[in-house]
Amino acid sequence: MTTPLRRPGGLAALVIALLVAACGSQTPTPSPSAAPTASPVDVASPAPSDSAAPGASPSAEAAADCDPATATTESPAPDTDDPNAGLYAEIEAQVTQLRGITASKPVERGVFDTPGLCAYITSSFEKENPAELVRDTEALYKALALMPQDESLRDLYIELLTSQVAGLYDDETKKMYVVSSTGEIGPAEKITYAHEYTHALQDQRFTLRDVIGEAKDQGDRTLARSTLVEGDATLLMSLWAQQHMSPRELAEAVKAADPASEAILARMPAILKDALLFPYTSGLTMSLAALQQAGGYGGVDGLFANPPDTTEQVIHPEKLAAREPAVAVAFPDDFPTSLGDGWTLALQDTLGEFQLRTLLGDAAGAADASTAAAGWGGDRVAWVTGPDGANAAILDTRWDTDADAAEFAAALDAYVATLETAGRSAAVLTPAADRVVVISANDADTLGKTGNALGLAG
Repeated sequence: MTTPLRRPGGLAALVIALLVAACGSQTPTPSPSAAPTASPVDVASPAPSDSAAPGASPSAEAAADCDPATATTESPAPDTDDPNAGLYAEIEAQVTQLRGITASKPVERGVFDTPGLCAYITSSFEKENPAELVRDTEALYKALALMPQDESLRDLYIELLTSQVAGLYDDETKKMYVVSSTGEIGPAEKITYAHEYTHALQDQRFTLRDVIGEAKDQGDRTLARSTLVEGDATLLMSLWAQQHMSPRELAEAVKAADPASEAILARMPAILKDALLFPYTSGLTMSLAALQQAGGYGGVDGLFANPPDTTEQVIHPEKLAAREPAVAVAFPDDFPTSLGDGWTLALQDTLGEFQLRTLLGDAAGAADASTAAAGWGGDRVAWVTGPDGANAAILDTRWDTDADAAEFAAALDAYVATLETAGRSAAVLTPAADRVVVISANDADTLGKTGNALGLAG
């Protein structure tokens, strides 16, 4: 599994600037110690959540070189004679000292140009995501008005990552890949290298796949744990930059934004874009708090020993401290058969607080999505398909209090109209004071049939 670090000059430079401003000249002393992968197309984690690696950022023109429809799956050339090997070794030693984890074996490197990166991401995407999973996830997103009806989820995802990734760490091959169109390593690329080498150390110490898991139907948990992994690496790269880069180099990194990649990011559906950014921004906050509270990296290591299970825990520190569990929500075992012959429960997952926030803000147009999503107790989303193109998306949610449920339902006031404009038949139901259910079906008959199969009043 692979995970991207956003190209320096965008998020990477921003968090460095914020951290330097926040920390001033005081850098906490880490204690010796030592983080996942997630499916790129998990319902609640459409962007990957694993580990990634660094490199030089391609030019603005190169960012457009990826055509997901024609991308091949060629392997990158091995890095056999790297002129930057000495610089990489220096950064690795500095990261090792700062993070308090010593590599048990060297980390192999390879080099990508932008077309090679596109090919690699395409290959990884198709390897980790069966075609039917991609198809059903795309259909679910469209049924919930989370992406345009005329777009391809596969193509959007590959374009997004190719435009944003400065490098990769592959936790299957245990290899880092540097993205470079010029071979030059500037301030932004050095920062990225520190981030990606941290992932390699995390993997050697904690085993990323064990931390994140590989379940395809636990998207919220996957995203939460990916946030730990990316937050740790983002914190480390920020502290590394503060200690080992000059003010001039930091300024160059902050200014290194690529307009082409930023434009691609801006036009992406929020369900993809937000899930890509969340692990870095919220993960940085969570990791920094753990480091400061413990007076060193022992606090972050403690999170790896007991990682967050929900994005609610990531968003709300008090819920992480209490390890507040999610309320179990499940569809009846006989749900598909109760709909009739030929019906299939094609996909189910958990969205979680963060992605419900995205749904409220983007698809439902809620004015204060963060407030309306707070108080989340648990949820389950399902995509069912039947004969002659019949289908339905069902989002079943539970809330901490009746007031939280009412607030969520109120925030969905305009959502039914949005779904109907997209050609769906939809309803928001409140079968209990702490429960809100959204159904989006292909027609009114299927809407009623789905509600009846779930024992809900239509």
